[in-house]
Amino acid sequence: MTDQQAPKDTYTHGHHQSVVQSHARRTVEVEGAFVLPELRAGQRLLDAGCGPGSITVGLARAVAPGEVVGIDLSEDVLETAREQAEAAGVGNVDLQIGDIYGLDFAAASFDVVFAHQLLQHLTDPVRALREMRRVLRPGGLLAVRDSDYATMSPAPKFPEFDDWLALYHAVAYANEAEPDAGRYLSGWVREAGFTEVRLRPNVVAYEGADARVWGETWAQRILHSSVGSQAVEYGLAEPADLQQISDGWARFAASAAPFFMYAQMGILARA
Repeated sequence: MTDQQAPKDTYTHGHHQSVVQSHARRTVEVEGAFVLPELRAGQRLLDAGCGPGSITVGLARAVAPGEVVGIDLSEDVLETAREQAEAAGVGNVDLQIGDIYGLDFAAASFDVVFAHQLLQHLTDPVRALREMRRVLRPGGLLAVRDSDYATMSPAPKFPEFDDWLALYHAVAYANEAEPDAGRYLSGWVREAGFTEVRLRPNVVAYEGADARVWGETWAQRILHSSVGSQAVEYGLAEPADLQQISDGWARFAASAAPFFMYAQMGILARA
């Protein structure tokens, strides 16, 4: 790979409605809680991998009247983000197609770069972080957060969960991505040249209705999103295997007291 050639990433989740709707439930108050105290009115912020924009809208409120630029590779999901911003009455957002390995912005263009659940899907996260550092002003803030799939734990336990977790890892690794990115995040950030690295770990926990939604969502995602279609394409599973995993998730969602938890790592660092 030459310096001019960007890695060719495959997004493990894809943009099926079961994925987009799940991501659209995210909020800056929850997913961005680790960075909110650092934000100030008038800052210019880049939301890398903004998806359907529910977090982006909250970030825009936090830095208003400063500008938030949200980038993603999918025009369809960006249209959803534009609808979110319009419905929220937020006008300081610019949403556009963008390549994280080759950002179409001058050096030192942003006060803050935010990326939520992005680096786990990239074949070269350090290269992406270096590009984020390039567009940050001297002393600018990086805020990144990623999950660690190996820590995911359901109650009640169900055997299909182990099959799902192993299959998810296999698909992600076939895409040359790292599903357990949370444990590598600080190392990647330091390798990319950032300083003053601060860890902001948290545990996500769903119970009751929230856990049911999580289970129902994955019952659909394993069948209809790119996770399932890639698993079949790569020869890692058959459609019957996906249906069995889906049925397990559905039983979990319908159980008397479902509970689900996993670890995430947030990082704050300076350019």
